[in-house]
Amino acid sequence: MPPAVSPSTQKSVDPKERRRAVWSSFLGATVEYYDFLLYAAAAGLVFPKLFFNNLDETTGTTLSFLILLIGYIARPIGSVAFGHFGDRYGRKNVLVITLLTMGLVSVAIGFMPSSAAFPLAPWLLVLLRAIQGVAVGGEWAGATLMAMEHSKQGNKGFGASLAIAGGPAGAVLSTLVLSIFAKASGANFANPEQYFVTDWGWRVPFLLSACIVIFGLYLRSRVTESPEFEEARRRGDVHTGVPLVKMLRDSPKDLLLGTLAGMSGLFVQGLQASYMVPFIVRSTKDSEKPIERADALMMLTIGSIIAIFVMPFLAWLSDKYGRRTVMISGGIVSIAGIWIVFHMIQTGDPSMVWAGMILMVCVVQPAQYGPIGAFLSEKFDAAHRYTGAGMTFQMASILGAGTAPLIANRIAPPGSSLDPIAWWVSGLFVISSAAIYFSRETAHRESHEERFEETAVFKA
Repeated sequence: MPPAVSPSTQKSVDPKERRRAVWSSFLGATVEYYDFLLYAAAAGLVFPKLFFNNLDETTGTTLSFLILLIGYIARPIGSVAFGHFGDRYGRKNVLVITLLTMGLVSVAIGFMPSSAAFPLAPWLLVLLRAIQGVAVGGEWAGATLMAMEHSKQGNKGFGASLAIAGGPAGAVLSTLVLSIFAKASGANFANPEQYFVTDWGWRVPFLLSACIVIFGLYLRSRVTESPEFEEARRRGDVHTGVPLVKMLRDSPKDLLLGTLAGMSGLFVQGLQASYMVPFIVRSTKDSEKPIERADALMMLTIGSIIAIFVMPFLAWLSDKYGRRTVMISGGIVSIAGIWIVFHMIQTGDPSMVWAGMILMVCVVQPAQYGPIGAFLSEKFDAAHRYTGAGMTFQMASILGAGTAPLIANRIAPPGSSLDPIAWWVSGLFVISSAAIYFSRETAHRESHEERFEETAVFKA
């Protein structure tokens, strides 16, 4: 048995430091996801024309989505690599590296020539997207853990959710900025023949990453290391083996159930910018009241703003009533909601489309997803949590967000009904809800000290 655990380090953490850690996680995650989701939005609107202009629209869009998927496939690599160092040396320094990497890649994408000017441009885009995915793979778990591990017992779901809420906040920034410049540049938003002459509109949002990253680095430099990790380091637990090996050997059930639990909400998230925005533009272009690209992006922006508040509220409910209860109830809401919002969008009526898209973003997607940060993180000990939570979430991202536009484009090509996607989403939420049901409840069972008790899962 391990030595007796000292009084909870949480009690000694300055409340001001707690707030700083939580908000820096939120703002840092916002910066990260601004960069990552900017590509998702551009994948359906810009990149087919820029990098695959010699192909038909469907093929070009499919290839653009495949590169989007590559970013998601690379995320588990980043989760393993950065998780290893985050579990052995601490969360803070790793998060600085992931943030800097994301910013540099995003700026590089903003300077890229089209395939018309540089034939190897698509391959360069693949490389940059893969690097970007590796960085995000290390970011999610680190930001979530810094927020959760600085939070008080009984408030960890809410704390972790503020980092998770950085996702919709990043979506707000990316879609808002992209829509502004889409309106400003008009028909020359993405002109493959004019490198940096008339095709500047889509580039500026990527280049703005440089300014945002500087701000994010400042915030993270002011945060102290996680108190739970420091306690694990004091006990000597951070030097026991390789975190990845421990996860695969001792915790396959938690990895599998966590992956399945997170994939449905992430699938809906992956649909929003990459598939639904182009769908709305295409499906209404011949109507009496066509919806422009910038307006469709604004729907996503408004929905994401609301989601920033919805996710922490649902996480707060999970602190009060349990992760499983809230998340399974959310799954039921999402299944009913996806049919309702798709029906509204398919009417083509602008007011219904606006309402349906906003509800999809702020209700259907976060209903089960809101408490996901604490739900996944609490499956693992503090000494191995960076790797375990990160791997689980990123595998869910591949199955969910990474495949979403490809599957949607395949089962519901341009001009067809959204019903096949609704059936697919409903099936995913049934699977996710079942995985949550068979997972152990952690919201009320474990104290801070109990997370350090030696179990079969975390034996050296």
